[in-house]
Amino acid sequence: MPTMADVARAAGVSVATVSHVLNDTRPVLPHTRQAVLDAVDELGYTPNTLARSLVTSRTRSIGLAVSAISNPYFTEILQGVEARALEHGYSLLIADPHDDPGHERKVVQLLHERRVDGMIVAPSADPRELLAYLGRHQVPTVFLDRVVDPADAREPHRFDQVCAESAAPMARLVTHLAELGHRRIGLVAGLPGLSTTHERIAGYRQGLAAAGYAHDERLVVHGDSRSDGAETATAELLSLAAPPTALVTANNAMTIGALRALREHGLSVPDDVALCCFDDFAWADLFSPRLTAIAQPSREIGAEAVRVLLERLAAPDTPARTRRLPCTFVHRTSCGCPEPPLSSQPSQPSQSSQFEKGTSRDRRRR
Repeated sequence: MPTMADVARAAGVSVATVSHVLNDTRPVLPHTRQAVLDAVDELGYTPNTLARSLVTSRTRSIGLAVSAISNPYFTEILQGVEARALEHGYSLLIADPHDDPGHERKVVQLLHERRVDGMIVAPSADPRELLAYLGRHQVPTVFLDRVVDPADAREPHRFDQVCAESAAPMARLVTHLAELGHRRIGLVAGLPGLSTTHERIAGYRQGLAAAGYAHDERLVVHGDSRSDGAETATAELLSLAAPPTALVTANNAMTIGALRALREHGLSVPDDVALCCFDDFAWADLFSPRLTAIAQPSREIGAEAVRVLLERLAAPDTPARTRRLPCTFVHRTSCGCPEPPLSSQPSQPSQSSQFEKGTSRDRRRR
């Protein structure tokens, strides 16, 4: 098996130079760097990552703790994390906390015991144990998708955060439905305690206020971010004496549950109930009608989380940052707007400023 000394001889450089190239620990002239990389390829040299970690105290690995990895939204985030991590020579160790605070702390501890250089975590609805552990051990961490209040930490620590905008995009869905004539707009909200749930409820109320509507608490139900929960919650809304004529669902899984409940009640979208959803997903364009949605930049969120974490590792004492990425309004037909002519349909999701205002075919229940 070739050694680093063999690579140095083949490239005509010192062993120290080979080390600097492979570990990216010091700038090396481009032609020298290329000579080393060519020698590595020619000899088939494989670095001893265990030995390197003992010398550098770095494993070039990142711990990723994200629940519901099977959810297409988090799957795309994972793809963004993995691509950016590999680009910088880092591997991933992945765990699913199952949105359970106790299990969350345990899996984060296990990742930490594997000596990951830093962590990317989508925190649960009650992250106090998580914050206490990360703060006590000073683990470089980026919170992903959901934000936390640093005041909840028992130990002083710098927590960076990367997520999408939530309140303003949700308000945009509500105002769009109001512009179409809806007065009773229901919200199927996510798991209580999550920052995304809180922010999207706030956005829903902002949208109502912008339309001049009062907030009716009976029109907000919690689907707990799950399909089955949303099915039950939507049925609750439909059982009201004056049910909503339009629904907004706060994530992709709950959209599926809401559609199932509407079908069970013999209601069609958008003729009986208009529907808009937070989270776009691959098959949203294949439903009939096609789903009007807010698309989050999921892969970009994952990639940005890695970038922020690597910057934290390079400069541990910099102030903590919260980075919010913009969302896109994807205008289709489940809201009750007519299908635009094929020649005028955009090849990319339309921005909110590109609304084509339409009217639903049936206003009888509004």
